[in-house]
This record gives sequence, C-alpha cells and structure tokens, in this order.
Amino acid sequence: MKLRFFITMLLLQAIGFANAQTLKYTSAKDDWNADSLGNQRAVINFAGSSGLAKVSIDWRRSDPNPELKAIIVHHAKTGRVMENVYPLSISKERGVFCFEAEAGPGTYYIYYQPYKNEGRSNYPKGVYLKPKNTKNIEADKIEVNTKVIEIQSINSFNSVFPMEVIATAGEVKNLKAKYAEPAYLVFPESRNYPIIMQNDIPQRWILKGAQKTFNDSALRGENFSFQLGIYAAKDLQNVNLKFSDLKDQSGHKISSKLISCLNTNGTTYDGNILTKIVNVSANKVQALWCLLNVPTTVVAGKYSGTVTVEVANAPAQKIRLTLTISSKLSKENGINEPWKQTRLTWLNSTLAQKNTVIAPYTPLKVEGNTISLLGRKIELDKNGFPKQIQTFFSPEMTEYTSTPNNLLSENIHFHFVKKADGKNSILKDGGVQFIKKEEGTVQWTAKNANDSLVMDVTGTLEFDGFMVYTVKVTALQAVDLKDVTMHIPFNKTAATYMMGFGLKGGERPEKVTWKWDVANKNQDGAWLGNINAGLQYSLRDEQYVRPLNTNFYLQKPLLLPKSWGNENKGGVEIGIKGSSMLANNYTGERSMNKGDVLYYNFTLLITPFHTINTDFQWENRFYHKYNAIDSIKATGATVVNIHHATPINPWINYPFIEHAKMKTYIDEAHKKGLKVKIY
Repeated sequence: MKLRFFITMLLLQAIGFANAQTLKYTSAKDDWNADSLGNQRAVINFAGSSGLAKVSIDWRRSDPNPELKAIIVHHAKTGRVMENVYPLSISKERGVFCFEAEAGPGTYYIYYQPYKNEGRSNYPKGVYLKPKNTKNIEADKIEVNTKVIEIQSINSFNSVFPMEVIATAGEVKNLKAKYAEPAYLVFPESRNYPIIMQNDIPQRWILKGAQKTFNDSALRGENFSFQLGIYAAKDLQNVNLKFSDLKDQSGHKISSKLISCLNTNGTTYDGNILTKIVNVSANKVQALWCLLNVPTTVVAGKYSGTVTVEVANAPAQKIRLTLTISSKLSKENGINEPWKQTRLTWLNSTLAQKNTVIAPYTPLKVEGNTISLLGRKIELDKNGFPKQIQTFFSPEMTEYTSTPNNLLSENIHFHFVKKADGKNSILKDGGVQFIKKEEGTVQWTAKNANDSLVMDVTGTLEFDGFMVYTVKVTALQAVDLKDVTMHIPFNKTAATYMMGFGLKGGERPEKVTWKWDVANKNQDGAWLGNINAGLQYSLRDEQYVRPLNTNFYLQKPLLLPKSWGNENKGGVEIGIKGSSMLANNYTGERSMNKGDVLYYNFTLLITPFHTINTDFQWENRFYHKYNAIDSIKATGATVVNIHHATPINPWINYPFIEHAKMKTYIDEAHKKGLKVKIY
C-alpha cells in the first residue's frame, strides 16, 4: 500500500513538472503599446460559443501584490477590449478569472501588468493600473473553458524567462524535503542567466534541483564569471567563498588567486581593498558572483577544482567546478560581448588611480601651510581649516591677475557651546601635518582637543578645487552642549550671489534661514560668491550616500546627517554679522556620553575653476541631435553631439558597441569639416 502511494506521488510530481514545462515563454517584437498594456501578456484560446470564458493562468509572477493590478483582455483578431473582467483568485502563482467573450471560439490576449507612464519619456514614472472590482455570480460556477497557449514579453529585453518565473510554494516545500539540507541550498548558475529575484526561487531551479557540480567553458584571456545562488532555509551569517586551484590532468593549473567573489571581496573606487560581510535572511536568495580572469597563456584543456561555501553558523558545502578552456584567444578580454557579463571585472578596476593632472589644471604646490592651484590659493590655519581662500581671476573671467580676491573675513572654525554657561568650549589647536603631497591631491591632518572633546580633522584638496573634510569629534567625558556650529565668515563683497538652501540663484537675500528636511528637500548645501570668486559647501556625516538626480531623489532621498541634522534640530542661518557675511551652520542642543563619536564632515568647492576661452565659445556651434551630416552642416554647426538612444549610440555604455557605425559617421563628419562628440 505504501509502495503504491509512493509511486502515485512520484507520478503526480512528474506530471506537475511536465505541466510546468509545457507553458511556453516567448518574446514578441514590440507588438503592442506597453504604455497602457504593460510588458507581459498571456495568449489563450477560448473554445466556447459565447458567454463567460474562464481562465486559469499559471503565470508564476515575481511582482508583489498582483491582485492590485488591472487585467485587460483583448480579442486577438478584432482588437476589441472585453469590458467585463471578473477576478476570482489572483496570486503570484496563478490567476483565475472570467471575462465575457465574443461569440464563437477565438484567441485572446490577457495583459496582466498594465501600467501608464505618468512622467515624461526621458523621465518615466510607471504606475500600474488598478483593477475594477466587478463580480459575476455565475463565474464561480463554471469550469475552466480556455487553454493557455503561451506567455509573451513585449520584447527580449523585458523577458521574464527563465530567471523571473517563480517556483510555487508547493514546489519549494518539496525541494526542501527532497534535499533535507538543514541550512541552505546551493544552485550554481551560468552567467547567461543572472539571478534577479531575492524573494523567490526560479522555477528553473526546481526543474534542475540543487547541484554539487558546475560545468562551463571560456576562452583564453576572457573575463569569465559564474554564479552561486544561495537559498537560505534559516538566517545565515557571514557567507563566504573559498576557491581551490583549477588543474587539468597534465598538471597545468589556474591559480585560485585569480578567482574571487564580487559580493565579498574586491577593490573600492579609490583602489583600496574592499571586504564585505554577506548575511542571508531565511527564505531569501543571495546571488554570489564569481570572477575569473583567465590567463592568456593558459594551456587549453579541461580544468577542475572546488568552490567551498563557508557559513559562520552552518556547515560548509563544496561545489565541483569544471571549466573547459578553448585554445581560441578572446578579443579584449571578451568586453566586446557584454551579454557574457565580461565587464563585471571592471568593478574591481585599478585603472586611473594615479593623481595625475589634466589640462588646463596645474599641479598642486605646498609652501608652508599654503596650497596653490590653478587661479586659487588656500592658507590653512593651525586647526586644519582654511584661514583664507583666494582666487586670482579677472572680473571678465578671461585671464588671471596678481591681485587676490579674498573670500573669507576670518578663518573657518567650529564652536562647541556649553549648555551650563553658554560659553565656547575652546579646543587647543594641534597644528597641521601634511600626509600626502601629490600633483593631483594634497592631504593633511590636525588634532584639536581639550579635557572634554577631541576633534580629529582630515582635509583633502584635489587639483580642480574640490576639498573634502572629515571632522571626527569624540567625547572624552559626558558633555551637554547648547549648540555645535561651524562658521564660514565670508567677506561681504565676496558673497553677492547665492544658490542653494531653497534659493534658485540670484542676489543673496539679507537673511537666509534654512532647516533640514530630507524627506521633502534634496538640500544639504549652497554656493555663495561672485563671478570670479565663490565657495560651495555641503554638510555631511560618515553615513553620507549620494542621492539620485534631483528628478528622482524622493526614490532615494538624502540621509539626515546625525551630526548636522541632530533629529532636525540643526539648520543654517546666513546674514551680515559685524564685518563679515556669516554662514552659521548649527546643530542645536545635544548631549554626548563618554566615548561617543560624531562626524561633522563637509565639502568645499572653490569657484571658478579656470578662465573662459571666448574664442572657442564663438568659433564652435554645437548640434545636439543625430542627423545626416549634410543637413547638420547646412545649419552652420561645427560640432555634432551624439546623445544615447540613437542608431550609432544606442546605449549609455563604454566601450561603444556600435563602434563600426560610429567610425563611419565620424569619418564622414571629419571629411566635411565637422567634429563629433559621443555622449
């Protein structure tokens, strides 16, 4: 009896897998309007004569809350919209609903993720259409009378197959029972199928099952990559990978030093070593991308080794890796074929790390506590902050002068105001020490302290006039502060204009009052100055993350600096005070316990950057559109600016994929006396 039951269950499971595979996923060729119908549709056949058509679609969707999205039904032949759609059961796994069909059998399109762009074409804002809550008492009573033919994506770019086709809850349950791994399952995956979903397992993994081996092929010199998908049955801590050498039968090897995991180890943008801890929550999926820069000198053949998944709170698992290396040499490490993920290794690039200076800028020069750069000069005070900032640009901005424009009336400085008596807690200046003197970057430190506070200052100046300050304040004992302020005392004549802190630009008002409000305002700084002398500053802390462009910043707003924001107590007041025009950046009351640390970081940008080349401005006429060269030349333009989304520059990407088309176009432009800029 038990044997019969077991055989029956196996058959049912096999039938389930077979049925799961019968639903085709195809890509159309932009055959419908996505901006009203969405990017996905199901194609079904209705075999009835008239009346209600009942549909059950195993759409296996990864998008959340499908019940909150509309369903639009079109007749495939007539294009008519079926007005009455009655949802019965809508989930991520399956959709069951009825609609009033036309007379006779026919094919219908079911659009199940329709949206409308409520933004502009270049700044889209897609909003899913909402369902109409209609009911029909007959809908529950009838049987399914349609056949699902396939799932279509509007094009291959928007295809969800196979990595965004989810496994059902039942399939995941059976998978766990089958492998009985107590903590996690490992799914080696080809680079051709990037792991996208974090909250669902793809159906592909159900059909393949968890694997202990992975086989692939690569060319000599290729930037090869593959993935390990980790599905956590419980919370996993500190997931890491360990690689062995890859060896062939003749003893040739590819060193494990050439293999790395992009998620855990790499190189930061400034060339430093990057190490990250990867934790995976229960029932979540984590993709671990593995990189191998195959040597050009490697002997072709089949190489094998192991990748060990190490987890702090779970047993390790080994995956056998076999890589067949072709005798063919890759072109440019394979970056001409980006669909093979050959450019992932760029994230660990150490190119262009030298602090070289580009024209028209000049190398930085340090004399005592004074740093000179193109058209500007900064003198540092003993506290590490600027004592004076000067520019040497003429009012016309066409040449440099020997007469300085002084921006500051006194040094930039901090006040730590004690709550008890309202007096400034004066820190003793420790003096400036330069720790880097390069042509492109100069860096220095200063330590200022008293018996209550220590302020560690690190400043960096780059050759274009960008300054970064890290200001670490540590409490040596418990302190109650009425305020912490940073004063930037401008010369009155050096701050005629202002932009930022809510001002769009123009003459500086007599008084500016501003408060932090990152939920509604993408603001953390301002520029003050004149045509030939100015200073832009921005207030930050150690948790600063650059927000998205202004158009999108609400999707990723600023993080309120813990120091400057101080739970929205902080703000800025700008106005005349005594002989200066003072920018008072304050935080309001706060307390610090012994050992507490706050970062009052900020940046400075000294403007202008260089003189204006008026001859260049008058001689060049830019044409900002892709067009025929002859028609552009007829307008009097001299430079063609080729933006993206054009036939010769379809994507914002580099190296350019359509370089052959670009060269043909550029050669023609040069022949006819025009220059070309590629966006």
